[in-house]
Amino acid sequence: MRRPTRRPARPDARRGTPRPTRRRAAPAALVTALTAALVGCSSAATPATGEASAGSAATATDADVTVESTMAANTAAHATTATDDTSGATTIALDGTTATVDGAGASADGSTVTITAAGTYALSGTLTDGSVVVDSPDDGTVVLVLDGADLTSSTTSPLQVADAGGVVVMLASGSTNHLADASEYVYPDAETDEPNAALFTTADLTITGDGALDVEGRSNDGIASTDGLVVESGTITVDAVDDGVRGKDYLVVQGGTLDVTAGGDALKSDEADDTALGYVAVLGGDHTLTAGDDGVTATTDVVVAEGALTVVAGGGHGTAVAAEASAKGLAGGVTVVVGGGTVEVDAADDAVHSDGVAAVTGGDVTLATGDDGVHAEGALLVAGGTLDVATAVEGLEAPVVTVAGGDTTLTTSDDGVNATAGSTTGAAADGSTGTGTDPAAGGSVGGGGEMSAQDGVLVEITGGTLVVDADGDGLDSNGSMTMSGGTVVVSGPTDAGNGALDYNGTFEVSGGELLALGAAGMAQTPSAASAQSFVGLTLDGTQDAGSVVHVVDADGTALVSFTATTSFSSVVYTAAGVTSGATYTAAVGGSVGVTDATGLSHDGDAAAASTVATGTAGEAQEGMGPGGGARGGFGDGARPARP
Repeated sequence: MRRPTRRPARPDARRGTPRPTRRRAAPAALVTALTAALVGCSSAATPATGEASAGSAATATDADVTVESTMAANTAAHATTATDDTSGATTIALDGTTATVDGAGASADGSTVTITAAGTYALSGTLTDGSVVVDSPDDGTVVLVLDGADLTSSTTSPLQVADAGGVVVMLASGSTNHLADASEYVYPDAETDEPNAALFTTADLTITGDGALDVEGRSNDGIASTDGLVVESGTITVDAVDDGVRGKDYLVVQGGTLDVTAGGDALKSDEADDTALGYVAVLGGDHTLTAGDDGVTATTDVVVAEGALTVVAGGGHGTAVAAEASAKGLAGGVTVVVGGGTVEVDAADDAVHSDGVAAVTGGDVTLATGDDGVHAEGALLVAGGTLDVATAVEGLEAPVVTVAGGDTTLTTSDDGVNATAGSTTGAAADGSTGTGTDPAAGGSVGGGGEMSAQDGVLVEITGGTLVVDADGDGLDSNGSMTMSGGTVVVSGPTDAGNGALDYNGTFEVSGGELLALGAAGMAQTPSAASAQSFVGLTLDGTQDAGSVVHVVDADGTALVSFTATTSFSSVVYTAAGVTSGATYTAAVGGSVGVTDATGLSHDGDAAAASTVATGTAGEAQEGMGPGGGARGGFGDGARPARP
């Protein structure tokens, strides 16, 4: 029976349709913390104000989210000790539609070569229409040394493993090899749908060696193993109609160079029945992935530890995503963790997405996305490395967002950081329909009713640097926020329906430094009960982008100076040097001084600057609020649904 083998759309990989129930829970400590948060916040919430206790909320740092811990939760990949030594190997010389076998363990019948025993087999030459089939029932490893081998089939997979204890494809040093399967497969009956890849195996597969391999998956997948797949080395190019490289149990890329172009997913593991399988790990090498669907996708975990990974998914961030499609950069059903290496993602959908926990603990990560930079359904942690979300709708989004280290930069058309118990999608800014107006423009402070805080929802900042340039809210929590360390700079928004800080519960500050510039209509300050005081000022008028702004104490000393990147009419500042009850001014002009990586300076000169606002530390000026309903908001207590 001849028929195409491209699989139908898989519901578990598409937006809007739930994946199968996750088989492995998020780390136990995180589950405990989330449970405590739900109970604690529920009991601590104050119905009259909608505020929740920030101290009871979960933190992503409670979870052991590292490359090492995530890999330890999975079944270890198989290991091999094969070499490219072909002395004593059985040789298979390919010639058009025939082959010649010299040695034991293999036989040729026309254009079909069958290998029936473990051992080493050296393949060379060209097979224009045929296949090499491994059907070895014993437990040994079959080593296939490709040394200038070119295999093509018009009816099936040219290199397929029906049975073996394990298979190693060795790319001989200096060799160039090629595999191309049929565009339509001929199967014996309607129930048969394998093989379905140019290189297909039912046994654990290892690809290694210093040679090159070019794979054309003209019907379905390029390289597929229904067991585990390990790429140790080699220069491998894959062009596939559907998935590029798929290891059902796991896909572990230890090194080499992968250049994958796939109509479906580029790298994939989709085992759904074992909690310790279904993961993809990139541990080294230099890889370029171009996918019609997801760049890297796993039923359980996606781990990037080292190497260089460049991903374009769904055409990139400027491309619309169909309603039932998924075009994410890195997507995991349980955990996605980047702990090292260089990662560049340009995705039409989320750049990094986890149905559980997402973590950036190291490496150099650059993201461009048509939706969220990093999105997690459970908790999101940034603890190290460099994270640059160059363009996104929202930068970081999860019920619990923790910034504990590293250097993070977010440029967004909507919220920079969004902590919410419900996912938000779409390109429209969620505050665009707000009723607030800017007091600096002569209007009244935003109207509407109070907004209740979501239990267990938290933005937590304990370290690192966070620079946000947002058209929507800068830091937005539908629950509470806390800050005990680190440095945060928020620029924007400029419209009065959004705020540089936006929270529904409390924002307790006990350490660190934060400067937030934005519109005044929906502006908020930290909570008055914060251990570290703050300055919250509504300016006399809107100041232009490019203005140097200072927060100045009563002695005329600039505590902080900054060159604004957007227009602004409110200033919020908190740092260890702010004294509760003291008088501070916002001044525009003068010189900024020497700036750090966030753009802040602590040696600016405000002598020639003009005062645009004066206030008392620990008190919010008119037009500002300390959270919850105090500042007004949307009339029904929730943002309108995005279009």
